[in-house]
Amino acid sequence: MTAPQLIPLEGHCHSGLQTIRSAFAQTLTTDGGRGASLAVVRKGELIVDLWGGFQDKVARQPWQSDSLSCVYSTGKAVMAMLVAEAVAEGLLDYREKVAAYWPEFSQAGKAEIDLFTLLSHQGGLCGFVDEFDPARWLDWSATVAALATMEPLWPPGTANGYHPQTFGYLAGELVRRVRGKSVGQVLRDHDLNQGGDIICGLRDEEMSRSAYMMKPSTPPVLGEINEFTRLAFLTRWASPAGVAREQWAAAEIPASNMHANGRGLAMMLAPLVMEAGDAGALDRSVRGDMFAEQCCRDDLVLPFTLSWAAGMMRNNNGVYGPNPQTLGHSGFGGSCVLVDPEMGLVIAYVPSKMSPALIGDDRAILLIEAIYESL
Repeated sequence: MTAPQLIPLEGHCHSGLQTIRSAFAQTLTTDGGRGASLAVVRKGELIVDLWGGFQDKVARQPWQSDSLSCVYSTGKAVMAMLVAEAVAEGLLDYREKVAAYWPEFSQAGKAEIDLFTLLSHQGGLCGFVDEFDPARWLDWSATVAALATMEPLWPPGTANGYHPQTFGYLAGELVRRVRGKSVGQVLRDHDLNQGGDIICGLRDEEMSRSAYMMKPSTPPVLGEINEFTRLAFLTRWASPAGVAREQWAAAEIPASNMHANGRGLAMMLAPLVMEAGDAGALDRSVRGDMFAEQCCRDDLVLPFTLSWAAGMMRNNNGVYGPNPQTLGHSGFGGSCVLVDPEMGLVIAYVPSKMSPALIGDDRAILLIEAIYESL
Protein backbone atom coordinates (compact mmCIF):
# COMPACT_ATOMS: atom_id res chain seq x y z
CA MET A 1 0.00 0.00 0.00
CA THR A 2 1.30 3.44 -0.95
CA ALA A 3 1.87 5.73 2.01
CA PRO A 4 -0.24 8.91 2.00
CA GLN A 5 1.55 11.93 0.61
CA LEU A 6 2.91 14.25 3.26
CA ILE A 7 1.58 17.77 2.84
CA PRO A 8 4.40 20.29 3.24
CA LEU A 9 3.94 23.15 5.70
CA GLU A 10 6.58 25.79 6.35
CA GLY A 11 6.97 29.22 7.90
CA HIS A 12 6.79 30.44 11.46
CA CYS A 13 4.43 31.36 14.30
CA HIS A 14 5.43 33.27 17.39
CA SER A 15 5.55 31.37 20.66
CA GLY A 16 2.16 30.27 21.91
CA LEU A 17 0.48 30.38 18.49
CA GLN A 18 0.80 26.74 17.47
CA THR A 19 -2.99 26.40 17.46
CA ILE A 20 -2.97 28.66 14.42
CA ARG A 21 -0.45 26.41 12.70
CA SER A 22 -2.63 23.39 13.46
CA ALA A 23 -5.72 25.10 12.05
CA PHE A 24 -3.83 26.02 8.88
CA ALA A 25 -2.61 22.43 8.54
CA GLN A 26 -6.24 21.30 8.84
CA THR A 27 -7.27 23.52 5.92
CA LEU A 28 -4.46 22.12 3.77
CA THR A 29 -5.63 18.58 4.53
CA THR A 30 -9.25 19.50 3.80
CA ASP A 31 -8.11 20.91 0.46
CA GLY A 32 -6.25 17.72 -0.46
CA GLY A 33 -2.87 19.42 -0.26
CA ARG A 34 -3.71 22.33 -2.53
CA GLY A 35 -1.48 25.22 -1.55
CA ALA A 36 -2.20 28.31 0.51
CA SER A 37 -0.57 30.98 2.64
CA LEU A 38 -1.58 32.69 5.88
CA ALA A 39 -0.12 35.74 7.58
CA VAL A 40 -0.95 37.73 10.70
CA VAL A 41 0.44 41.14 11.60
CA ARG A 42 -0.02 42.54 15.10
CA LYS A 43 0.76 46.24 15.51
CA GLY A 44 3.18 46.15 12.60
CA GLU A 45 4.94 42.90 13.55
CA LEU A 46 4.59 39.77 11.41
CA ILE A 47 3.71 37.16 14.06
CA VAL A 48 2.41 34.41 11.74
CA ASP A 49 3.80 33.63 8.29
CA LEU A 50 2.81 30.19 7.03
CA TRP A 51 2.64 28.50 3.67
CA GLY A 52 2.04 24.93 2.63
CA GLY A 53 0.62 22.41 0.23
CA PHE A 54 1.45 22.21 -3.46
CA GLN A 55 1.60 24.90 -6.08
CA ASP A 56 1.12 22.90 -9.28
CA LYS A 57 -1.81 20.98 -10.71
CA VAL A 58 -0.30 17.52 -10.17
CA ALA A 59 0.81 18.20 -6.56
CA ARG A 60 4.55 17.73 -7.04
CA GLN A 61 5.88 21.25 -6.55
CA PRO A 62 5.71 22.35 -2.90
CA TRP A 63 4.38 25.83 -2.15
CA GLN A 64 7.28 28.20 -1.63
CA SER A 65 7.78 31.30 0.49
CA ASP A 66 7.34 33.45 -2.64
CA SER A 67 4.54 31.48 -4.31
CA LEU A 68 1.65 33.58 -5.53
CA SER A 69 -2.05 32.98 -5.97
CA CYS A 70 -4.72 35.09 -7.61
CA VAL A 71 -6.70 36.81 -4.84
CA TYR A 72 -9.56 38.02 -7.07
CA SER A 73 -11.63 40.67 -5.24
CA THR A 74 -9.38 40.74 -2.19
CA GLY A 75 -7.32 43.01 -4.45
CA LYS A 76 -9.97 45.68 -3.84
CA ALA A 77 -8.59 46.04 -0.30
CA VAL A 78 -5.19 46.77 -1.85
CA MET A 79 -6.77 49.43 -4.03
CA ALA A 80 -8.47 50.96 -0.99
CA MET A 81 -5.07 51.14 0.69
CA LEU A 82 -3.39 52.74 -2.33
CA VAL A 83 -6.09 55.42 -2.32
CA ALA A 84 -5.68 55.94 1.44
CA GLU A 85 -1.94 56.41 1.02
CA ALA A 86 -2.55 59.02 -1.67
CA VAL A 87 -5.00 60.77 0.65
CA ALA A 88 -2.42 60.77 3.45
CA GLU A 89 0.09 62.41 1.08
CA GLY A 90 -2.40 65.10 0.06
CA LEU A 91 -2.66 63.81 -3.49
CA LEU A 92 -6.32 62.81 -3.12
CA ASP A 93 -9.19 63.88 -0.86
CA TYR A 94 -12.04 61.51 -0.02
CA ARG A 95 -14.50 64.43 -0.02
CA GLU A 96 -13.41 65.82 -3.38
CA LYS A 97 -15.22 65.14 -6.63
CA VAL A 98 -13.69 62.40 -8.77
CA ALA A 99 -13.79 64.78 -11.74
CA ALA A 100 -11.36 67.11 -9.96
CA TYR A 101 -8.66 64.53 -10.70
CA TRP A 102 -10.22 62.92 -13.77
CA PRO A 103 -12.09 65.64 -15.69
CA GLU A 104 -13.48 63.30 -18.35
CA PHE A 105 -15.35 61.43 -15.60
CA SER A 106 -17.80 64.33 -15.19
CA GLN A 107 -19.80 63.22 -18.26
CA ALA A 108 -23.29 61.70 -18.23
CA GLY A 109 -24.37 62.85 -14.78
CA LYS A 110 -21.26 61.89 -12.79
CA ALA A 111 -19.89 65.37 -12.02
CA GLU A 112 -20.98 65.31 -8.36
CA ILE A 113 -19.64 61.85 -7.45
CA ASP A 114 -16.99 62.16 -4.75
CA LEU A 115 -14.38 59.62 -3.73
CA PHE A 116 -16.37 58.34 -0.76
CA THR A 117 -19.35 57.60 -3.03
CA LEU A 118 -17.20 55.95 -5.68
CA LEU A 119 -15.24 53.76 -3.24
CA SER A 120 -18.38 52.56 -1.44
CA HIS A 121 -19.91 51.11 -4.62
CA GLN A 122 -22.60 53.79 -4.75
CA GLY A 123 -21.63 55.30 -8.10
CA GLY A 124 -23.94 53.17 -10.25
CA LEU A 125 -21.13 51.85 -12.46
CA CYS A 126 -21.27 48.13 -11.64
CA GLY A 127 -21.26 46.94 -15.26
CA PHE A 128 -21.70 48.01 -18.87
CA VAL A 129 -25.05 47.97 -20.66
CA ASP A 130 -23.76 47.93 -24.23
CA GLU A 131 -22.12 44.78 -25.53
CA PHE A 132 -18.39 44.85 -26.33
CA ASP A 133 -15.51 42.46 -26.91
CA PRO A 134 -14.67 41.17 -23.40
CA ALA A 135 -10.98 41.30 -24.31
CA ARG A 136 -11.35 45.08 -23.88
CA TRP A 137 -10.87 44.60 -20.13
CA LEU A 138 -7.18 44.04 -20.90
CA ASP A 139 -6.96 47.53 -22.44
CA TRP A 140 -6.74 50.04 -19.56
CA SER A 141 -7.21 53.15 -21.68
CA ALA A 142 -10.27 51.81 -23.48
CA THR A 143 -11.90 50.64 -20.26
CA VAL A 144 -11.45 53.90 -18.34
CA ALA A 145 -12.59 55.88 -21.39
CA ALA A 146 -15.80 53.82 -21.44
CA LEU A 147 -16.32 54.44 -17.73
CA ALA A 148 -15.80 58.18 -18.22
CA THR A 149 -18.65 58.36 -20.74
CA MET A 150 -20.96 55.89 -18.98
CA GLU A 151 -24.25 57.02 -17.49
CA PRO A 152 -24.81 55.68 -13.94
CA LEU A 153 -27.25 52.81 -13.64
CA TRP A 154 -28.88 54.46 -10.60
CA PRO A 155 -28.67 57.96 -9.10
CA PRO A 156 -25.22 58.05 -7.43
CA GLY A 157 -25.34 57.91 -3.66
CA THR A 158 -28.88 56.51 -3.44
CA ALA A 159 -27.97 52.80 -3.47
CA ASN A 160 -24.96 50.49 -3.36
CA GLY A 161 -24.33 47.76 -5.90
CA TYR A 162 -21.10 45.80 -5.92
CA HIS A 163 -18.70 46.72 -8.77
CA PRO A 164 -16.83 43.43 -9.38
CA GLN A 165 -14.59 44.56 -12.27
CA THR A 166 -15.05 48.30 -12.65
CA PHE A 167 -13.98 49.19 -9.09
CA GLY A 168 -10.34 48.46 -9.90
CA TYR A 169 -10.31 50.76 -12.91
CA LEU A 170 -12.17 53.54 -11.11
CA ALA A 171 -9.89 53.56 -8.08
CA GLY A 172 -6.89 52.70 -10.21
CA GLU A 173 -7.38 55.58 -12.59
CA LEU A 174 -7.46 57.98 -9.64
CA VAL A 175 -4.17 56.52 -8.41
CA ARG A 176 -2.69 56.68 -11.89
CA ARG A 177 -3.72 60.31 -12.37
CA VAL A 178 -2.06 61.52 -9.16
CA ARG A 179 0.95 59.17 -9.20
CA GLY A 180 1.74 59.34 -12.89
CA LYS A 181 2.15 55.55 -13.12
CA SER A 182 -0.05 52.49 -13.32
CA VAL A 183 -1.33 50.46 -10.40
CA GLY A 184 1.06 47.67 -11.31
CA GLN A 185 4.05 49.99 -11.21
CA VAL A 186 2.89 51.63 -7.97
CA LEU A 187 2.81 48.18 -6.36
CA ARG A 188 6.22 47.26 -7.75
CA ASP A 189 7.63 50.44 -6.23
CA HIS A 190 5.90 49.78 -2.90
CA ASP A 191 7.95 48.67 0.11
CA LEU A 192 5.95 45.78 1.58
CA ASN A 193 8.76 44.67 3.94
CA GLN A 194 9.39 41.07 5.00
CA GLY A 195 9.62 39.89 1.37
CA GLY A 196 5.89 40.05 0.69
CA ASP A 197 4.48 40.24 -2.79
CA ILE A 198 1.46 41.83 -4.42
CA ILE A 199 1.63 41.97 -8.20
CA CYS A 200 -0.87 43.41 -10.65
CA GLY A 201 0.29 42.32 -14.08
CA LEU A 202 2.58 39.28 -13.95
CA ARG A 203 5.78 39.36 -15.96
CA ASP A 204 6.94 36.28 -17.86
CA GLU A 205 9.51 35.40 -15.21
CA GLU A 206 6.84 35.60 -12.48
CA MET A 207 4.38 33.22 -14.10
CA SER A 208 6.16 30.16 -12.67
CA ARG A 209 5.52 31.44 -9.14
CA SER A 210 1.79 31.64 -9.76
CA ALA A 211 -0.16 28.69 -8.40
CA TYR A 212 -2.62 26.57 -10.31
CA MET A 213 -6.10 27.69 -9.25
CA MET A 214 -8.47 24.76 -8.74
CA LYS A 215 -11.90 26.05 -9.71
CA PRO A 216 -14.95 25.35 -7.51
CA SER A 217 -17.34 22.60 -8.46
CA THR A 218 -20.33 24.92 -8.20
CA PRO A 219 -20.80 28.60 -9.14
CA PRO A 220 -21.17 31.30 -6.51
CA VAL A 221 -24.64 31.96 -5.15
CA LEU A 222 -25.77 35.33 -6.47
CA GLY A 223 -29.30 35.22 -5.11
CA GLU A 224 -32.23 36.50 -7.11
CA ILE A 225 -30.89 37.75 -10.44
CA ASN A 226 -31.82 41.31 -11.35
CA GLU A 227 -30.57 43.64 -14.07
CA PHE A 228 -27.72 44.95 -11.92
CA THR A 229 -26.53 41.45 -11.06
CA ARG A 230 -26.73 40.48 -14.72
CA LEU A 231 -24.65 43.45 -15.87
CA ALA A 232 -22.11 43.00 -13.10
CA PHE A 233 -21.59 39.25 -13.49
CA LEU A 234 -23.63 37.45 -16.12
CA THR A 235 -23.33 39.12 -19.51
CA ARG A 236 -20.86 37.76 -22.04
CA TRP A 237 -18.81 40.93 -21.56
CA ALA A 238 -19.05 41.19 -17.75
CA SER A 239 -15.47 39.95 -17.31
CA PRO A 240 -12.39 39.24 -19.47
CA ALA A 241 -12.87 36.35 -21.87
CA GLY A 242 -11.49 35.01 -25.10
CA VAL A 243 -7.85 35.53 -24.11
CA ALA A 244 -5.10 33.19 -22.95
CA ARG A 245 -4.47 32.84 -19.23
CA GLU A 246 -1.02 34.37 -19.69
CA GLN A 247 -2.51 37.45 -21.36
CA TRP A 248 -5.06 37.83 -18.57
CA ALA A 249 -2.44 37.44 -15.84
CA ALA A 250 -0.12 39.96 -17.51
CA ALA A 251 -2.83 42.62 -17.75
CA GLU A 252 -3.63 45.10 -14.99
CA ILE A 253 -7.16 44.29 -13.80
CA PRO A 254 -6.85 45.42 -10.18
CA ALA A 255 -10.23 44.31 -8.87
CA SER A 256 -9.88 40.68 -9.94
CA ASN A 257 -6.43 39.54 -11.07
CA MET A 258 -3.91 40.66 -8.46
CA HIS A 259 -1.52 37.88 -7.45
CA ALA A 260 -0.25 37.85 -3.89
CA ASN A 261 0.69 35.83 -0.85
CA GLY A 262 -0.62 36.23 2.68
CA ARG A 263 2.53 38.01 3.81
CA GLY A 264 2.26 40.64 1.08
CA LEU A 265 -1.39 41.41 1.82
CA ALA A 266 -0.82 41.59 5.57
CA MET A 267 2.19 43.88 5.28
CA MET A 268 0.37 46.10 2.76
CA LEU A 269 -2.38 46.87 5.27
CA ALA A 270 -0.15 46.85 8.36
CA PRO A 271 0.09 50.69 8.47
CA LEU A 272 -3.60 50.70 9.41
CA VAL A 273 -2.86 49.03 12.78
CA MET A 274 0.50 50.53 13.67
CA GLU A 275 0.78 52.80 16.68
CA ALA A 276 0.64 56.52 15.93
CA GLY A 277 4.20 57.72 15.52
CA ASP A 278 5.57 54.38 14.32
CA ALA A 279 7.49 54.56 11.08
CA GLY A 280 5.10 53.79 8.24
CA ALA A 281 1.88 54.22 10.24
CA LEU A 282 -0.95 55.77 8.26
CA ASP A 283 -2.13 59.16 9.52
CA ARG A 284 -4.81 58.71 12.21
CA SER A 285 -7.27 61.15 10.60
CA VAL A 286 -6.99 59.32 7.28
CA ARG A 287 -7.61 56.04 9.08
CA GLY A 288 -10.72 57.55 10.62
CA ASP A 289 -12.02 58.57 7.22
CA MET A 290 -11.12 55.24 5.66
CA PHE A 291 -12.98 53.25 8.35
CA ALA A 292 -16.09 55.48 8.52
CA GLU A 293 -19.34 53.92 7.33
CA GLN A 294 -20.53 55.39 4.03
CA CYS A 295 -23.66 53.28 3.62
CA CYS A 296 -25.36 50.16 4.95
CA ARG A 297 -28.09 48.69 2.76
CA ASP A 298 -29.18 45.60 0.90
CA ASP A 299 -26.82 45.43 -2.05
CA LEU A 300 -28.29 45.71 -5.54
CA VAL A 301 -25.82 43.18 -6.99
CA LEU A 302 -24.92 40.75 -4.19
CA PRO A 303 -27.42 38.92 -1.94
CA PHE A 304 -26.11 40.57 1.24
CA THR A 305 -26.71 43.61 3.38
CA LEU A 306 -23.36 45.39 3.15
CA SER A 307 -21.85 48.18 5.18
CA TRP A 308 -19.23 49.98 3.10
CA ALA A 309 -16.31 52.11 4.20
CA ALA A 310 -13.90 53.70 1.71
CA GLY A 311 -13.24 50.64 -0.43
CA MET A 312 -13.58 47.87 2.16
CA MET A 313 -16.50 46.16 3.88
CA ARG A 314 -17.34 46.92 7.50
CA ASN A 315 -17.90 43.81 9.57
CA ASN A 316 -21.69 44.01 9.85
CA ASN A 317 -22.09 40.34 8.85
CA GLY A 318 -19.56 39.05 11.40
CA VAL A 319 -17.42 37.13 8.91
CA TYR A 320 -14.26 39.09 9.76
CA GLY A 321 -13.96 38.19 13.43
CA PRO A 322 -15.70 39.39 16.60
CA ASN A 323 -15.11 43.14 16.40
CA PRO A 324 -17.74 45.19 14.52
CA GLN A 325 -15.33 48.01 13.61
CA THR A 326 -13.10 45.62 11.64
CA LEU A 327 -12.75 46.18 7.91
CA GLY A 328 -12.37 43.30 5.50
CA HIS A 329 -12.60 42.17 1.92
CA SER A 330 -12.98 38.74 0.40
CA GLY A 331 -12.23 37.35 -3.02
CA PHE A 332 -14.10 34.74 -5.03
CA GLY A 333 -12.64 31.39 -4.12
CA GLY A 334 -11.89 32.08 -0.47
CA SER A 335 -9.09 34.61 -0.11
CA CYS A 336 -9.61 37.41 2.39
CA VAL A 337 -7.92 40.12 4.40
CA LEU A 338 -9.16 41.89 7.52
CA VAL A 339 -8.00 44.86 9.55
CA ASP A 340 -9.00 45.01 13.23
CA PRO A 341 -7.94 48.34 14.79
CA GLU A 342 -9.08 47.34 18.28
CA MET A 343 -6.75 44.33 18.40
CA GLY A 344 -4.14 45.86 16.12
CA LEU A 345 -4.46 42.90 13.77
CA VAL A 346 -4.22 42.28 10.05
CA ILE A 347 -5.05 38.74 8.89
CA ALA A 348 -4.59 37.58 5.29
CA TYR A 349 -5.44 34.17 3.84
CA VAL A 350 -4.70 33.15 0.25
CA PRO A 351 -5.75 29.66 -0.97
CA SER A 352 -5.39 28.09 -4.40
CA LYS A 353 -8.28 25.65 -4.13
CA MET A 354 -11.28 27.83 -4.80
CA SER A 355 -14.63 27.53 -3.06
CA PRO A 356 -17.85 29.07 -4.40
CA ALA A 357 -17.91 31.51 -1.47
CA LEU A 358 -18.04 35.23 -2.22
CA ILE A 359 -17.85 36.19 1.47
CA GLY A 360 -17.32 34.00 4.53
CA ASP A 361 -15.34 31.05 3.19
CA ASP A 362 -15.41 28.18 5.74
CA ARG A 363 -11.61 27.83 5.80
CA ALA A 364 -11.11 31.55 6.34
CA ILE A 365 -13.63 31.58 9.20
CA LEU A 366 -11.89 28.58 10.82
CA LEU A 367 -8.54 30.36 10.66
CA ILE A 368 -9.90 33.69 11.87
CA GLU A 369 -11.53 31.97 14.85
CA ALA A 370 -8.29 30.12 15.69
CA ILE A 371 -6.29 33.36 15.50
CA TYR A 372 -8.62 35.25 17.83
CA GLU A 373 -8.75 32.34 20.29
CA SER A 374 -4.94 32.22 20.34
CA LEU A 375 -4.54 35.94 20.93
